[in-house]
Amino acid sequence: MNTLAEIGAIDDLRAIVARALEYGGPVVGILIVLSIVALAIILVKLWQFRSAQIGDRRTIHRILGRWNAGDLAEAMAIASRSRGPVAQALARAMRGKQRGLPEAPVREEIVRYGAEVIENLRSWLRALEVIGGLAPLLGLFGTVLGMIDAFRQLEAAGNQVNPAILSGGIWEALLITAVGLAVAIPVVAMLNWFERRVERLAHAMDDAITRIFTYDLSMDLGNVAMQPLNQAPHHGQPATTHYAG
Repeated sequence: MNTLAEIGAIDDLRAIVARALEYGGPVVGILIVLSIVALAIILVKLWQFRSAQIGDRRTIHRILGRWNAGDLAEAMAIASRSRGPVAQALARAMRGKQRGLPEAPVREEIVRYGAEVIENLRSWLRALEVIGGLAPLLGLFGTVLGMIDAFRQLEAAGNQVNPAILSGGIWEALLITAVGLAVAIPVVAMLNWFERRVERLAHAMDDAITRIFTYDLSMDLGNVAMQPLNQAPHHGQPATTHYAG
């Protein structure tokens, strides 16, 4: 039964595509190809973003929590087990602090790694941008061609003008615009969602790395001793703050 239903659905889809091509011509064909390409890119990017564990904030909080508590070994272990780019950047920062390297070259290496990650996540987004901008223009182009053809048929009819010729040509022309918008709207929506996720990742990475090299001033000195984050904590020793003078 499921097989018959799937075959029926495929036949219905073929009929819809064939009818759209019949009324819309080659412009609709181009739009259908663009929609297939956009769908493939969106599915690949969704898989890529999910595999990269971009939204895994809990792991980042755990890493920073162990770092602030002076448990460098556990913080490094958590970061090493995570595939998230923020966790990997934190692992590089903590490794540099552990080795006593100057802050500048450590940050430079992290910036290089972050730029590589961001560039990888932004790959193929330009293609979605092009499709999102090109689809409505192609729809408008098809509409203009359809209107030209409708008025040409109206002129050829001469004195025996049939309003159905004009109205039929107009709705066929507007159908192409509708197809173009139907392709562009979801593509633009997904493009903005992807770009926002990349921006949030860049901000989270910068914020997490800064926490490794700076002090946490959100805690009250009267209740909690602050951990100087610009000094690598030693495992097994209490976190204390060293002030000059």
